Amino acid sequence: MFTVERSEQVFAGRVFAVRRDWVRLPNGQNTALDIIAHHGAVALVPVDAQGRIWFVRQYRHAAGKILLELPAGTLEPGEAPENCAAREIREEIGFAARRLRRLGAFYLAPGYSTEYLHIFLATDLYPAPLPQDEDEFLEPVALPIEEAFALARGGQMEDAKTLAALLLAEPHLRPL
Repeated sequence: MFTVERSEQVFAGRVFAVRRDWVRLPNGQNTALDIIAHHGAVALVPVDAQGRIWFVRQYRHAAGKILLELPAGTLEPGEAPENCAAREIREEIGFAARRLRRLGAFYLAPGYSTEYLHIFLATDLYPAPLPQDEDEFLEPVALPIEEAFALARGGQMEDAKTLAALLLAEPHLRPL
C-alpha cells in the first residue's frame, strides 16, 4: 500500500500549485513525489452544421511554438465541467452550443499531475462570443472532419488533449 506520510505545498500559482508528498512505498521505503495540484479542465470538440471541427491556433510557451488545439480551459474551483465548457467555447471560438454531450474524461499526466480533463462534443453551434482571457491570443480555425482526422493521424497535431478528445469523438462523427 502507498501511504502519504506528509505533504507540503512548495509553490502556489495562478493555475496550479505544486506539493511535495513523502510517501511510504509497499516495500517499506520512503520517497518524495512532486505533484502538480490542478482544479481540472475541459476540452471541446465543436462541430458546426457544415461538418467542420473548430480548433484554435495558439502559441504555447512551454512548447516554444504555435499549436493547433481544440478549445479548452481550466475549471474554476467548484465549477461544474458543463458550465466551464459552455463558457470556454464562447471565449475561444465565439460560438455557443445548444447541445453539449460529455464523451468522457481522463487524467492528462497522472505521473505528476492531478489534472482531470472532461471532454465534450459541442453541436448545434450559434454565434455568442465572450471576450477572450487577457493572456490568450487565439486564432479560431474550422477544418472539415476528414481533414482534421488526417492531420491527427499524420502526426501534425502535437497536443495530447486534442488527440485524445478526437479519439473519443470519432465514433460520434461517422461517417468520416
